[in-house]
Amino acid sequence: MAVGISIAASSRTVYSCQFSLVRPATHSASPPSLLFSPLSRRFRSSVLRSRRKPSLTVCFVLEDEKLESGGVEIRAEEIERAIEKQISASRLAEKLARKRSERFTYLVAAVMSSLGITSMAVLAVYYRFAWQMEGGEVPYTEMFGTFALSVGAAVGMEFWARWAHRALWHASLWHMHESHHRPREGPFELNDVFAITNAVPAIALLSYGFFHKGLVPGLCFGAGLGITVFGMAYMFVHDGLVHKRFPVGPIADVPYFRRVAAAHQLHHTDKFNGVPYGLFLGPKELEEVGGLNDLEVEVNRRIKMSSTGR
Repeated sequence: MAVGISIAASSRTVYSCQFSLVRPATHSASPPSLLFSPLSRRFRSSVLRSRRKPSLTVCFVLEDEKLESGGVEIRAEEIERAIEKQISASRLAEKLARKRSERFTYLVAAVMSSLGITSMAVLAVYYRFAWQMEGGEVPYTEMFGTFALSVGAAVGMEFWARWAHRALWHASLWHMHESHHRPREGPFELNDVFAITNAVPAIALLSYGFFHKGLVPGLCFGAGLGITVFGMAYMFVHDGLVHKRFPVGPIADVPYFRRVAAAHQLHHTDKFNGVPYGLFLGPKELEEVGGLNDLEVEVNRRIKMSSTGR
């Protein structure tokens, strides 16, 4: 008996088996016969028939469960990835929409406060000096003191903010200022309270100087005016230009303001132990600690980002 087996692998495994059945040759003696006798021809034909090999082919078709289960797992993973992509896309869209809403909310607040404070400051300056000149005499000393102290207060606020930033906000008041160094949730953060605390003395000084005559009230009025001007400039440069809480327009293209924004960005990296702590004189602080190279790198990075629209 001869056996032949062939196996083919695919998604379905086919086993083909072929069995050949051969009848054993008989060695029985045959009577002698003539070469061309009818008896000898019948004997040879029977021998030839006995040498033919009848064959039987059996095919087995088996399901390859492993391959099919593997295909199901692959399709399930693809579906799961597609669902995850859809979820990620929807979350990204929600995040962008929330960011746009937050920026719009803060922009409205910034514009309203800026317009309100600016108009009040202009009207206060106008009415105060108009009121002082009602008698016909121009109080030059008082006017000079008012404007001089307004400039001095604006410059002095930079040094006050630097000291308070280092000694208070990054020390005992860190639990409030920390919100500014973490990703913001919503249009406002706890750190915004410091802007209100700086507005309180400005309002008090402006009120006292507006309702009283004399050199001292004029100086108080100038100090309150300087604090107000610094606060507005700080809001546009720090909140708008650096942290992009609202668009600032052409302010972003001013070269020195770019350096100021880059310097404050290095403050958030904590690369120079928090330096610079000031804002408008931040590049000068970095120069003192040897950070000009890093400042230039950050400036170029911000220019590249603005040119690509990111």
